[in-house]
Amino acid sequence: MPRVLVVGAGLTGSVCAALLRRQLAGPLDLALWDKAGDAGGRMTTAKSPHDPRCTADLGAQYITCTPHYAKKHQKFYEELLAHGILEPLTSPIEGMQVKEGDCNFVAPQGISSIIKHYLKESGAEVSLKQCVTQINLRDNKWEVSKDTGSPEQFDLVVLTMPAPQILGLQGDIVNLISEGQRQQLASVSYSSRYALGLFYEAGMKIDVPWAGRYITSNPCIRFISIDNKKRNLESSEFGPSVVIHTTVPFGVTHLEHSEEDVQELITQQLETILPALPQPVATKCQKWRYSQVTNSAANSPGQMTLHLNPFLVCGGDGFTHSNFDGCIASALSVMEALKNGI
Repeated sequence: MPRVLVVGAGLTGSVCAALLRRQLAGPLDLALWDKAGDAGGRMTTAKSPHDPRCTADLGAQYITCTPHYAKKHQKFYEELLAHGILEPLTSPIEGMQVKEGDCNFVAPQGISSIIKHYLKESGAEVSLKQCVTQINLRDNKWEVSKDTGSPEQFDLVVLTMPAPQILGLQGDIVNLISEGQRQQLASVSYSSRYALGLFYEAGMKIDVPWAGRYITSNPCIRFISIDNKKRNLESSEFGPSVVIHTTVPFGVTHLEHSEEDVQELITQQLETILPALPQPVATKCQKWRYSQVTNSAANSPGQMTLHLNPFLVCGGDGFTHSNFDGCIASALSVMEALKNGI
């Protein structure tokens, strides 16, 4: 039985895992590792420590589907809509740029429910808090080391973490990446930002006429979402949640500052925009060092094959573009490359 490892439990990794399970004939031992404490990558949904029903999308807020991808990725959208994982976005988002023919969707159970759906479909054994450190070639298999536990061997490895993390890996992989590939990986750049989630107790009212709002005149804050309202989940049983995304310049300037200091700065600015906002019962500050790809790998067909036999391939939005369809396109490219390699 072939042993396959997917590194990264974000959208590209989870879709790759599901497609591997669906498309590979015969039994498959499929493992998926992620260095974070929860699956989702930049599609993460945080829960209030006081009530797991009070949740906040700290990464992607909603999904915009263009007419081109509505056709190209139709089966993905149909599947997620049929399972109730996606619904049309009907709540008002102030300042949203709407282009003709675009459709917007929200995930009523939180944006990470998309990832959880694909992970369940994949049947992969998911291991969290597993940070890959080295990849070596041993007896025509990949020996993958992590920062805890013993190295493990695989017949095929798919890497879907950000390009700088791929370049940071040690072992034989260093010499397997060609000079041209190294330059391509090094050319991938990302914006950085912070997100702050505020959780409230049941019965608390946040009285604004919108569910989300783009802010144009603040040096710190770019977007605010009343997250449960955005997902049409207003209930008297659990409290509302608010998500604040910072501007990219603020994120870059404060990238190495402590989360406590950053949270205080965001909170101060928030008071100037929403002075009547009540005190939350819990907060979660999230640093997105690799928020969105600003420059993807040049001339890359959605993936980068580092080694053919045994197969080692990279995928992710660094090889396409940073949104739902970019990640799906990359996963499909990875599968196309694997077909030739298996």
